[in-house]
Amino acid sequence: MNTRNRAAADGFVLALTGGIGGAKLCLGLQRVLPAGGLRIIVNTGDDFEHLGLAISPDVDTTLYTLAGLANVELGWGRQDETWSFMRVLETLGGPTWFRLGDGDLALHVERTRRLAAGETLTEIVADIARRFGISSRIMPMSDDPVRTIVAVAGGGELGFQEYFVRDRCAPAVAQLRYAGADSARISSAAAQSLQDPALRAIVIAPSNPYLSIDPLLAVPGMRTALRARAAPVIAVTPLIGESAVKGPTAKIMRELGVPPSPLSILQHYNGLVDGFVLDERDAALAKEAGIPVRVCDTLMRSLGDRERVARCTLELAQAIGSPPLAQKLRES
Repeated sequence: MNTRNRAAADGFVLALTGGIGGAKLCLGLQRVLPAGGLRIIVNTGDDFEHLGLAISPDVDTTLYTLAGLANVELGWGRQDETWSFMRVLETLGGPTWFRLGDGDLALHVERTRRLAAGETLTEIVADIARRFGISSRIMPMSDDPVRTIVAVAGGGELGFQEYFVRDRCAPAVAQLRYAGADSARISSAAAQSLQDPALRAIVIAPSNPYLSIDPLLAVPGMRTALRARAAPVIAVTPLIGESAVKGPTAKIMRELGVPPSPLSILQHYNGLVDGFVLDERDAALAKEAGIPVRVCDTLMRSLGDRERVARCTLELAQAIGSPPLAQKLRES
């Protein structure tokens, strides 16, 4: 039996993700699971239109990372990128705060063209993943527009990319909302995966809970589907101590009046998760979690690190109740 058929027989793991940290863990999961054994629902709350183009940053980060095309120095975009377009745009007086590399630009142009022709984002992402040679199934959370809006202290609102990229997360966050979420529908591919009896475990990646996971959970039916599942849900901490490895998670938590701590992350996911992966530097907190915990080094600097955290996460899932995963980990 080939690996693809074996994966179908043994089931699959479903990851919920957004951002760089989430993509790193997804790469680790893809590397330790058999081909076809990973499906990924990606946040689209930070999608926006820029220069007339449809931009999907979290989707593209996931695509580039799992295809081995990511720019590891910048943490976003494609490797070996060139910047002729941006240099010329600057001479023309165009906005350059959101940088689009020449190779990256081709993906945005093609996505915009195909959306205008009537294809769904789900269809486009599936085709691009196939062309990139990605064995995992990557699915946008919705084909309907959902946009993360940041209300800043002192009044006013910013689009997510204005807050995150243009203003470099400097404004204090007063509130977050997810415009369009109330009327959005879970993408058909994501809904089918959540209902698939072959689903063995769900992993909430170490993504920013407020910016990457909450928009996904805000889509009607998503929380209900997670609560109704038989497979265990495992969350991986995005914090080590009071700090995030990368990004503004701890800063946003303080501004929202939430103590930055892995236990606060666990409380944020209360009622959704069955297990929690905690960093070894926070091992003393395990006894306060109230649910099964697995402790490991969660820093992911290398490919080996990403595989280590992936294995740790799957081992916790198997301990809670995923026998097929236990067999697969022993074989790998």
